[in-house]
Amino acid sequence: MAISSSPIASPLGININTKLASSSSFPNLALFSLTSKPTNRISTIVLSSYKNSGNGLTSEDKKALFEKYGLDPNQFPSQPSSSSPSLKTKRRKEIQNPGRGKQVREEDGEDKPQRTTHRLLQVLGGKAKRKKLLSPKGMDVRPMMEVVKGSAFDILQAAGGCPASLRPGRWLDLYSGTGSVGIEAISRGCSEVHFVEMDPWVVSNVLQPNLECTGFLDVSVIHTVRVESFLERAEQFVGQDSAFDFISVTPPYTQVDYGILMDQISKSPIVGEDTFIVVEYPLRTDMLDSCGCLVKINDRRFGRTHLAIYGPEWAQKKRKK
Repeated sequence: MAISSSPIASPLGININTKLASSSSFPNLALFSLTSKPTNRISTIVLSSYKNSGNGLTSEDKKALFEKYGLDPNQFPSQPSSSSPSLKTKRRKEIQNPGRGKQVREEDGEDKPQRTTHRLLQVLGGKAKRKKLLSPKGMDVRPMMEVVKGSAFDILQAAGGCPASLRPGRWLDLYSGTGSVGIEAISRGCSEVHFVEMDPWVVSNVLQPNLECTGFLDVSVIHTVRVESFLERAEQFVGQDSAFDFISVTPPYTQVDYGILMDQISKSPIVGEDTFIVVEYPLRTDMLDSCGCLVKINDRRFGRTHLAIYGPEWAQKKRKK
């Protein structure tokens, strides 16, 4: 193809001089020199090359080419090479791997907020009365309200025939958290309490310090397992004589199905003929009138919180009298 060396009048008012580069350093290149009328605006010039083989011009060759024609290389950003990934390709990879960015941020050291405690709870009655108890800040652990706890123990003491204290026996505190219910039971006369709490941090930073503070660590047994696992292997945890005199059930409202939970408790060997069960449950939850061989002897409401107490039939008859 022949290229004319005469100037061509551009419709934009730009004189274009074309010539074939004969320099040995830039073979097979068609060079275009564009000259525009003086103006305050910086002209945009694109140099294109035609190559028969190879990978094209190197950065040094491009720099030399710009300098040869009196141009500043910094004013002309290089176009991305065909080998570099395009924005569409990067976006496609991000869509295919949406979790990769989050994983990197976690590895960079974004830690979760540190968990702390405060002393807002207290023992309501018995030999450890008015002792302050630790509880976690926030909503990770939701202890039983003191008005609900006080009412529950008043009902149990009256049902057992001794309004001043609990009848001696063993207590099982399911979903114990801070341990405030089980500690209250020891303070009021129980001889032994088993605490079931699955969170190791709560056990080591809240429950165990509360037992040490009240002096009840020697009569306590802590099981750091899930409640479901404890109920399935109750005999393994507490031995063949696994029936308890009292059981408290204070689970996180939104994380359990009360129908399934109470059915599992009723079929477990932890329930005996003379067992009392205290269940805290939320509003609009249907609780059955019986739990295995036990009957519901009381059901009270405290705002959005309900308290159901199951016990033997003789306790219900005594309450009616």
